[in-house]
Amino acid sequence: MTIRLRTAHTADLAPAELDAVRALLDAAFDGDFGDDDWDHGLGGLHALVHDASGLAAHGAVVMRRVRHRGRWLRTGYVENVAVRADARRTGLGGRVMAELERVVDRAYDLGALSASDDGARLYTTRGWRPWRGEVHALSPDDGIVRLPEEEASTYVRAALAGPLDPARELLFDWRDGDVL
Repeated sequence: MTIRLRTAHTADLAPAELDAVRALLDAAFDGDFGDDDWDHGLGGLHALVHDASGLAAHGAVVMRRVRHRGRWLRTGYVENVAVRADARRTGLGGRVMAELERVVDRAYDLGALSASDDGARLYTTRGWRPWRGEVHALSPDDGIVRLPEEEASTYVRAALAGPLDPARELLFDWRDGDVL
């Protein structure tokens, strides 16, 4: 079976491709994928894997800003990683992540993502590390707010930023829906 990996910016995806990605994500997240989640993965670079049955896997990396130790870091934030149910455990998630990591490592100061319990193993085996410090966000209404519920699911990949200090928080830019 031929597997094709394609990377493309959101602007270069046809409406039918975006519809296929959304359908894959809706199915993969069993109804727990909303419009804000969809919006979070747009505007960046997408890695799409196609097989004989169509779109088999997807992931995206979008730019965010994260402040750490007084410095705002250009952060490649991984979003919307999913593999079609019949193609899981075949290495396609790893192929998607390898392409997204290439982008993160070469274009960003830092890589970050929020992992589900099911997805965490994929990320840790690829060198992503659980963040051991506090996570905050810059709220438009309340200033800096701590997000303790996000601390256990936040993973980082220090790209160009150098070592991170878990004694100092990560402060994420704000966005609608789930901040991370």
